Amino acid sequence: MGKLILGKFLLAANGSVLENTGLAIERDIIKEVNGNEILLQNYPDYEVLDCHDQIISPGFINAHMHLYGVISHGIYVPGEIEDFKSFLEDFWWPKVEDRLDHKMIAVTARAMAYELINSGVTAFCDILEAPMAIPGALEIEAEVLNEIGIKAILSFEASERVSSENGLLAIEENRNFYNKYKDHPLISGMICLHTTFTCSKGFIRKAMDASKETGAGIQMHLSESKYEPELCLENYGKLPVDLYDELGFFEEPVLAAQGVKLTEEEMNTLVKYGVNMAHLPLSNCEVGGGFAPVPAMLEKGLKVGLGTDGYINNFFEVMRGAFLLHKANLENPEIMPAETVFKMATSYGASAMRMEKAGKLEKGSPADIITIKPELPTPLNRENIFTQLVLYCNPNNVKNVFVNGRQLKANGSLVDTNMKDEYKAVKVQAERLWENNK
Repeated sequence: MGKLILGKFLLAANGSVLENTGLAIERDIIKEVNGNEILLQNYPDYEVLDCHDQIISPGFINAHMHLYGVISHGIYVPGEIEDFKSFLEDFWWPKVEDRLDHKMIAVTARAMAYELINSGVTAFCDILEAPMAIPGALEIEAEVLNEIGIKAILSFEASERVSSENGLLAIEENRNFYNKYKDHPLISGMICLHTTFTCSKGFIRKAMDASKETGAGIQMHLSESKYEPELCLENYGKLPVDLYDELGFFEEPVLAAQGVKLTEEEMNTLVKYGVNMAHLPLSNCEVGGGFAPVPAMLEKGLKVGLGTDGYINNFFEVMRGAFLLHKANLENPEIMPAETVFKMATSYGASAMRMEKAGKLEKGSPADIITIKPELPTPLNRENIFTQLVLYCNPNNVKNVFVNGRQLKANGSLVDTNMKDEYKAVKVQAERLWENNK
């Protein structure tokens, strides 16, 4: 038997806002979107979830995540670290990434998956950075996430910063994982490399070969700060996008994260090849990278999704960041309207991750659905619904979450756990990681 979810408003696939509308789901698929009364007539035997005071929305899509990132929240950072290069080489790599083990990976993956679900995220793209934890690290994540029931594209960041041998092992980790999970209903894989400053041309080509052989597509961090373009110019006489173009990198399906320091010409190249982007507005602030030219990317036709980067995983906060920061940076209140930000959080993110049927509510789409109950001091209507959602809602307003029709949050509470217990488990692993950190 199927289920009816009946709502006050439904955010439809064509961008319209429908009143007194709900949907019917059967197994893992949306069977019909229609008025509440019509659905009750058409499916008299279906179980009914009455959300008459709520918004029915597609689940949010997190286009760039590091599940393990939570383990570093609040960690001591030496005061002498003043630039991005020093942050990586003297702190982040040796003190965090190189210390991760399978237990830390499993515990953080579980906790952060539930944190994302609590925030209304039904699918995400993750990059694991733990060179001493392979082989087998992605399998650890997959087992945890499959049990929970959230959708995820998992990848391991391959680079030569430890050694060429370790980098090749990471490419194989991605290749083998993709082949094993390519037909899985929830979990899939992708090839991943770090940046032009940790990967040689020959190594980048090997990652490209793995993508071509598997069809997995490939993702990387791109010009997160001025450090990468400056170093790329110094080493190759080219900007990162131009170097990738020279190598034929963009002949593969590419998801590029960050893109903070892109020139107009580089953006035009990305448009030419249909490169997909992940925008991380809050973590860009944390590292002092700057403001990604996202309004220009969108105007040029790039597909841009939103990501949390494992930094602040409240997806409403990330939407607010995308909505507000660019207005201030460009001194223009008209850019990045709430409707656009919402699309970046749903359908644009799904397209960027090549999940073309996800991120929208229509017949035949996956039953990845959330319901949101705003608690507002002012009226909610069709004209202001996106602004009210983006600016004034939070995870506590997300009442129900379904992934492939399976309910993971019900009436405001996670179905199989609570965050207090999950955070307690993470704290144990954080204390292991932080030991002797100073």
